[in-house]
Amino acid sequence: MDRTITTVSAVRSVGPDAVAIDLETPDGFDARPGQFVKFSLPAADAAPRFYTVSSPVVDETFEITVEIDYDGELGPHIADLDSGDEVALAGPLGSAYYEDEERVVVLAGGPGVGPAIGIAERALDDGGEAAVIYCDAEPIHEKRLDALADSGAFVRVLEDDGAVADATREAIMAEPDEQVFVYGFADFLDVATDAVEAAGGNAEAAKVENFG
Repeated sequence: MDRTITTVSAVRSVGPDAVAIDLETPDGFDARPGQFVKFSLPAADAAPRFYTVSSPVVDETFEITVEIDYDGELGPHIADLDSGDEVALAGPLGSAYYEDEERVVVLAGGPGVGPAIGIAERALDDGGEAAVIYCDAEPIHEKRLDALADSGAFVRVLEDDGAVADATREAIMAEPDEQVFVYGFADFLDVATDAVEAAGGNAEAAKVENFG
């Protein structure tokens, strides 16, 4: 979908300097958890950013999760968003997204938790299985992670990447119907893909999104 204007439905705090933004779904917009949109605001239109869909579906509304950089060009404006405000978006973009796999294992560093929870929730809703390994010194979306665990998902929240290998070894089943996803910054991707290989998984077959 080309650039279009839509409206903020709600903004919620989901952790330290992080918000979940519900957006009204424009006509013709269809995305899967793990895909992302190009997002901008009228007040800072020259500073677009890319944010991943963090809701399991995109029906009447869909969600993106944003960690706010108060020193950035866009961050202060996002911090001031409220329901009824207009924003611009284009997409969906990206190829590392959920495609009805029966079992998903998602390794997420920092802001990668957004797509991780969306994918895991969708997999469970579809009758599948899900595992989430999330590494962040200041975790966000803790309520939804707890809800995933209560629903039967394998969930590990880690303060640093030193325990990623052990958690991945617990999560990986190396079954034909298992799909691994990895989301995060470059240094985390290296740790995560090494952990997948060490656990008997296939890192080359993983769906990976590098956040920079």
